Amino acid sequence: MIEEAKRILDEVRALEEELALPETVADAKRFRDLGRRHARLLGAAELARNYLRLLDDLEEWREALQSSDADFASEARREVGVLELAREPMERDLQMALVPKDPADEGSCVMEIRAGTGGDEASLFAGDLVRMYLRWCETSGFRASLVDASEGTAGGYKEAVLQVEGAGAFGKLRFEAGVHRVQRVPATEAQGRVHTSAASVVILPDQDEDIEIRIDTADLRIDTYRAQGAGGQHVNKTESAVRITHIPTGIVTACQTQRSQLQNRETAMRMLRSKMLDRARQDKQSAADAVRKDAVGTGDRSDKIRTYNFPQNRLTDHRIGLTLYRLDSVMQGDIGEILDSLRLADSMERLAQASRSQGLGVGSGS
Repeated sequence: MIEEAKRILDEVRALEEELALPETVADAKRFRDLGRRHARLLGAAELARNYLRLLDDLEEWREALQSSDADFASEARREVGVLELAREPMERDLQMALVPKDPADEGSCVMEIRAGTGGDEASLFAGDLVRMYLRWCETSGFRASLVDASEGTAGGYKEAVLQVEGAGAFGKLRFEAGVHRVQRVPATEAQGRVHTSAASVVILPDQDEDIEIRIDTADLRIDTYRAQGAGGQHVNKTESAVRITHIPTGIVTACQTQRSQLQNRETAMRMLRSKMLDRARQDKQSAADAVRKDAVGTGDRSDKIRTYNFPQNRLTDHRIGLTLYRLDSVMQGDIGEILDSLRLADSMERLAQASRSQGLGVGSGS
């Protein structure tokens, strides 16, 4: 860990020297890329600096233990004890700071929730998930809006798209991607039998500093139509809804919930960028996902990630073995513990992977 702390400080100094060079300043792309790398390392560099300073202090006080002055030696023992207690959490913080960061984590995101197997009950469950995420956003400082939806025949949604805005939204919600399974007695079940249904969740990033997405307007087909569903008198009177098709990739996005065609078009374009970014990220990260999938899953749509058992008031996340017996509060948006546990599991796996690749002694205090 000492060598890694020194390496981080050396890299920051090297980046600062290169950023000051006239030829670097003249190269806009290189200057931007180096600047981003430098910004990402600043937090780890400060931790590394404090860690090395603590080790220096610890060495000095350990030498003072040999003092012939009894009072001074006693003070040294106290200081050594204090510094030893501070060392372990500082090493842990530094290790976590060295975990490779996903540049998309700090941005907003798009959530797509679709009813799966189970007919009307699946649509009702998809509606429950939409409400769960909306309530979580309300209490967590994120702005969430329903930008497109197809209602189920018995309620809920066959498909719903949420735009979640705010710094860190993607990083918080990214591990919600996958298949969510529900076990409960449907309202229409006369025999009281438990049925199993499912809904899938897709999380799309809104930005990634390392990937540039360019969309040529000549590659787009834009269709307008009358909005359907809840929306007051405005609905069905004008063709305000917008559907955009990116012809080269076949990606389609739509929005019908805004008041004007222009607003719906802007939202649909933003969703198109998110889908194209998601595809580019999948291509780029497929190898890394294969290594990490044992920790929290790949986020693939086919992964069964979680079971919601209503008769037992139980939620189980199968990726990390987390079980909670408070499903009622979870469905009201109390999912912070789940999200934090998933992020911690991912961070620990990233740290272990980085340690293996760099030869670090994680947890060794070396």
